[in-house]
Amino acid sequence: MTDVLLTVGTRKGLFIGRRRGGAWTFDEPCFNAQAIYSVAIDTRGPAPRLLAGGDSAHWGPSVFHSDDLGRTWTEPSRPAVKFPEFTGASLERVWQLHPAGAEAPDVVYAGTEPAALFKSTDRGESFELVRPLWEHPTRSRWVPGGGGEGLHTILTDARDREAVTVAVSTAGVFRTRDGGASWDPANKGVSAVFLPDQNPEFGQCVHKVTRDAADPDRLYLQNHWGVFRSDDGGGEWTDIGGGLPSDFGFAAAAHPHRGDTAYVFPIEADSDRVPAGHKCRVFRTSDAGKSWQPLSAGLPAEAHYGTVLRDALCTDDADPAGVYFGNRNGEVYASADDGESWQRLAEHLPDVLCVRAAVIG
Repeated sequence: MTDVLLTVGTRKGLFIGRRRGGAWTFDEPCFNAQAIYSVAIDTRGPAPRLLAGGDSAHWGPSVFHSDDLGRTWTEPSRPAVKFPEFTGASLERVWQLHPAGAEAPDVVYAGTEPAALFKSTDRGESFELVRPLWEHPTRSRWVPGGGGEGLHTILTDARDREAVTVAVSTAGVFRTRDGGASWDPANKGVSAVFLPDQNPEFGQCVHKVTRDAADPDRLYLQNHWGVFRSDDGGGEWTDIGGGLPSDFGFAAAAHPHRGDTAYVFPIEADSDRVPAGHKCRVFRTSDAGKSWQPLSAGLPAEAHYGTVLRDALCTDDADPAGVYFGNRNGEVYASADDGESWQRLAEHLPDVLCVRAAVIG
């Protein structure tokens, strides 16, 4: 069985697990007492680099990196992510760390709160603000949601290093095709049921966006009410949530190899943020949202109340794919067969905020 590295960011530290020969082991946690809102596993170099967005109640937020699978960590002598003085803003946390693909081998992006995009050209050791998005003409009308105003999703495109798509809560999806020099809202068809105008150009409360493995123009979006698909890179969106027990949720992840295949974890309602029907189930589509299949073999059968947050569901790049999620009960579950069956890897952890996995040599 393929060796896999699994990183679990929690409200109180980062837990790192390894699967070797089918057996899982976990190290002692890193960053004790720090909330880890974002983790990335960058496998583009000669050795994997881990990136972690930590948030110390005493020292504030920072970005750390490790080149030895988490045994030791480096924090830059100067803040890696910092708002320029002219913005009048200060960093609250790093919501997302995203290594670009082979098309931009040293580029890493960071998404922050307040909502902004930062770009690194040295694999995450230093970042610069992508100023045109910060100065977007709609920005003064972005309104924080219940969880704040964070840029939480970053998608790069292996075909074009100048193309980047981001999602902001609660401003919606924006995309650039010129390396960040200009940005356009990309929310047509995504509803905003909480606004007087339910189909605005921007202002949607997007929770997560993920890209199809076979068709890079196909995107899946989990909204604050609504699951959507775009077949033109975000130009227009179609509602595909009809086959789910609830179309409210936070997380969405695509299969790493199989086209038309994505995963979500439905939540009962925005006013009752527990698993839909009080059942611990991941739902998978294998036909781009025409139908959904509940996946629960090995998951708790009794009433369950563990909410899965937007970055706490992911896949690895194995074949068959590993699928992973953690919840606010402090449980972590894994599937080694595309989601068909599950095992619990950990329990009684702090509140799980993010989960990332990758095949390692």
